[in-house]
Amino acid sequence: MAGDLHGVWSDADARLLDCLAPDAVLFVGDLSDGDHRLTKAITRLSIPVAVILGNHDRGRDRSGAVFQQQIDLLGDLHCAWRMRNWDTPCLGVVGCRPGTAGGGFYLSPAVQAVVGPLTMEQSAERIVAACGAVPDDWPLVLLAHSGPTGLGSEAGDPCGRDWKAPACDWGDGDLALALDRLNCQRRPQLVVFGHMHHQLKANQGQRRTFHRDRHGTVYLNAACVPRRGLDGEARSLTHFSWVEFGHGQLNHVSHRWYLPDGSLAYAETLYQVGDGIPL
Repeated sequence: MAGDLHGVWSDADARLLDCLAPDAVLFVGDLSDGDHRLTKAITRLSIPVAVILGNHDRGRDRSGAVFQQQIDLLGDLHCAWRMRNWDTPCLGVVGCRPGTAGGGFYLSPAVQAVVGPLTMEQSAERIVAACGAVPDDWPLVLLAHSGPTGLGSEAGDPCGRDWKAPACDWGDGDLALALDRLNCQRRPQLVVFGHMHHQLKANQGQRRTFHRDRHGTVYLNAACVPRRGLDGEARSLTHFSWVEFGHGQLNHVSHRWYLPDGSLAYAETLYQVGDGIPL
């Protein structure tokens, strides 16, 4: 998973992905402020890709034209309210509401110009309906820009508001509603999102990026921003979040920082099944 890019993407990322050879790459949105060059670069990747657009992807355009252009460029790669169709891998990725900025449920003028008037209930129903298209023996992953409400109301929680007091839950209500309804049908193994950056504002520390609920669903915030940096030896590092499935079940989640040649410089393991490591 590639967290909020905010314009930080180049040919070096494509080369790195070729070295890593993952089965698929998921983009959680905020690719840029409407830069078509970056969007086009993603469409040229040789690896299967799924994308959900974020609030920054509409640029500064309130008309919705830039947002629609991004959707058009991505084509089938953009999976808002539908399953991402591909031949391989056997992974059911369902996109949630595009263009969200968190905070419950709100459609910006640009997003509303593209998707039309929409209620929280209608958006939740679209997510649930799209999940029904995923084969029963495939893992189910929800791809969102903002995570759901219900993961905590402290600034450092996965969707906690950290830029303004008081801290509060800044997740998406429609995603939470969809998950509640999926309890009676089929819970996803993974909900991956971004929007709320790992580094908190005003030197408040680091955000909690992982949560596993009582149903076994894992929530992962992939928004490491900036996603490039240097290690102690001044070597360039690039962040990706990484998950692995086996026999239809999620068995590994980590944040990883790679060197340009694909070598793993550092990994923060968040969840691991097997190898003597407990849940």
